[in-house]
Order: sequence, then C-alpha cells, then structure tokens
Amino acid sequence: MPLRLSLATLTVALFAGAPAWAQQQAPLPDKPPVVAPSDDPDAAENAPSRVPLEEIRRYVAVFNAVKEAYVEPVGDRQLMQSAIRGLLLDLDPHSTYFDKADSDAFDEQATGAYEGIGVELQQQPDRTLLVVSPIDDTPAAKAGIKSGDLITAIDGKPISAEDGMEPLRGEPGSKITLTIVRDGAPKPFDVTLVRDTIRIASVRSRLLEPGYGYVRISAFQTDTAADFQKQVDKLQEGGRLRGLVLDLRSNPGGLLLAAVQVADDLLDKGNIVSTRGRSPISESKFDATPGDRLNGAPVVVLVDAGSASASEVLAGALRDNDRARVVGSRTFGKGSVQTVLPLDNGDSVKLTTARYYTPSGKSIQASGIVPDVVVKPESGGKPGSVVEQDGQLYITEATLPGHLRGDDEGQAGYTPGDVLDGDAPINAALVELKKAVATARAASPGSAGKQLR
Repeated sequence: MPLRLSLATLTVALFAGAPAWAQQQAPLPDKPPVVAPSDDPDAAENAPSRVPLEEIRRYVAVFNAVKEAYVEPVGDRQLMQSAIRGLLLDLDPHSTYFDKADSDAFDEQATGAYEGIGVELQQQPDRTLLVVSPIDDTPAAKAGIKSGDLITAIDGKPISAEDGMEPLRGEPGSKITLTIVRDGAPKPFDVTLVRDTIRIASVRSRLLEPGYGYVRISAFQTDTAADFQKQVDKLQEGGRLRGLVLDLRSNPGGLLLAAVQVADDLLDKGNIVSTRGRSPISESKFDATPGDRLNGAPVVVLVDAGSASASEVLAGALRDNDRARVVGSRTFGKGSVQTVLPLDNGDSVKLTTARYYTPSGKSIQASGIVPDVVVKPESGGKPGSVVEQDGQLYITEATLPGHLRGDDEGQAGYTPGDVLDGDAPINAALVELKKAVATARAASPGSAGKQLR
C-alpha cells in the first residue's frame, strides 16, 4: 500500500455533521503558485500552477468594492475566509474548507468520542441539514431521528451559513430542539434532544440461532477492526459458526482502513479496494492477506440507503470476491476519496482527489450497491429515506447538487434505496444465510465451504 496510514488516513465519514468521505492526509505544495502574465490567458488556464493576473485583479476589485460600499463593515479576515470557501463552492459537495474547530472535531470523532447528538449529516444548498443516518444508541437515535429527515431549524432559528452544524455540538446535558421535515409527515415538527458525550460502540454481536451469528457495525472507527475480531471470536466460543449476518444498515462510513481490516478478516486472498485519481498520492490498492476468521462459513451482508462509503467498500469487497451475498436495499453511492490539506493556521482544505473501486473494477459513485436480494420496508410505499424538496430528491449521492458523475449514473431503472429499520430485514438476511449454508454443504459435505453467488 503506497500511502502512509495514520489515524486521519483514508476516512470515509465525519460523524457529527459532515458528509461521508474517504480522507487522506497530504502536504501542501512546497512552491507557491505562479502568477501568469495577463497576455497569455490560454497558457494560464492550462497550467495548473499558474494564477491568471487578470483574475487576481478582478478579485481585488471586488474585495475593495465590498470593503468600501457594503452596507455594514466587513473585516478582512471574514472576506478572505469567504473567498477561500468560494473556491470550493462549485466543486463537488464533499470538497470544503475546515476551520480549526472542524479539524479538531474530526480527530475526536474518528476515535468515537465527542460531544453532540450523534448524527451524520449533509448540508443542503438552502443550508438545511439532511440526515444521512443517526448513530446507534445516541441521543439522535433514541429521539427517533431517521435517515432522510431534514433539519430546517435549530432552537427555533434558521441554520446560518456561518454556524452550519456547529450548534448541534455542546455540553453534555444541554438541550437542543430540532425542527424536522419528514417524508410522509403532514407538517414540520420539533424534537428536543439532550446532548451527550458520544462514545460509539461501533460493533455489537449476538447469536440469532445456534450456529448463526449476527454482528452489527454502526460506524468504522479506530478500534472497529479489533472489536470485530473480539466479537466474532466471542460468538465462536461454543464452536465455529455455520454462518454470519453482517449488518451495515445506516452505517455512514468512517475510517476506510477499519473497513479494509474487517474485509481482510473474512478473506483469504483477493483485492479489497483501490483508489484512482490524478496525482500519485491518490493511487492506492488494498489486498487481503491469508486467514479467514470464519474459516469460510457463509456471510450475508445487510445494507440499506443509509449505508455509505466505508460500508459500501466492505460490502463490495466481500461480494466481488464471492465471499458474501448482499441483502437489503440500494446503498447511498458515495464512491469518492477526499484529501485533507492542512494549513499553517490550523485550518485545512478537504478536497476530492480520487474515486474508489471495488475488486471487480466497478465504481459505485452515484449508483451505490444494488443487493443480490432486495428487501422492502415493512410499511411499504415510497422509499422511507427520500425527502422531496422543490421537486428534487435529496438522500443519495446521485441527488446531491454538484456531485461527481458516476460511471453507471443515469442507467435505466435507477431508484433510490430504502431505509430498513427493525428486525424484519435481519430475519430476511437469516433466511438467505441458511440457504447459503445449505448450498455450501451440498457442494462440500461436512464443511461450511465458501459462499458463492
């Protein structure tokens, strides 16, 4: 693996209020950009390290106009911050500017401990906040916040461009009221939550039936891979499992390395994921090492519309290697990698630099993973993960304004996935797991065998 890995390396989601992403650290360029002469605009446009002088002049003219003529005084720092954010505004929705507080918050959340309500969000062009997924056993989940909910106000106030998601964080024990627009609800309603220190137990397990295990991964954190190993070993204390249901529903992602390690625990060989971009630092490939913790026992992966990024990487890796069947609903479709460029003042720039590909060479950007076996919500009707706003559906990567176009985007038959709550999807996954066990036994009597699609 050519990339140096660290805590902040290859991350797919920021849990407390930024869109799901894959992240890697990268240094800033050693040399400053060259200012191109104004009489050579074509050369300036085609040379990535050149800044056209005429554009700098235009920027300075607008800067001075705002300083001198705007109805209220505007500080230099505020204008410069706005200009920097504006550089990223028309790129894809996952490229953004981080101030120091956001950068520090990322480090906290990657370890699974921070102060807030426990929800993964995507800010919309109108400043409202779309819930990608609540995190298990957090104030948001306990209050009934669902994937697809749209937060339109915080404590009765519209969400400001400056504060964004920051008001969701706060001292444990403090209250916050969210105004929610929910698909199917006749009108907006308020939900009051109590902030807490979010310590996410990202892995839980239990036996569904003797010999049939269940592992739930709610997010990918620093300790997720180690916790997964412990939980699988615990399930097998009374004997090897006949099969395993791996539940990734509404898992917004997290550290990609953690997802790669979980995949490696279930694979003897084969590619897990690769990333491709314009620069060498964006190129990486992760392959499995020998050793399958389940000794080939069949696996069924359960996903839904809230499964994003690292969880999609894991599901794609296991399916493409014929190691698991995927059950549930079409996933979110977040298939891009972001690089965090640290700045000397403690701020940073998060920039989309690559796409990731499953072992079959497929990019899931804006298309997601379509399960082998589709499960519908018990309530039926239209997808529970979809919020309609101004005629536009906002829940999947494909419907985010300015998203990177996917290789398979626009194909006939595309429909967003459903959010699958409750135990019914687990029962459906167990049915498929038993079928896989029976098939494996028939193919190799006396052994669970490898899962085949």
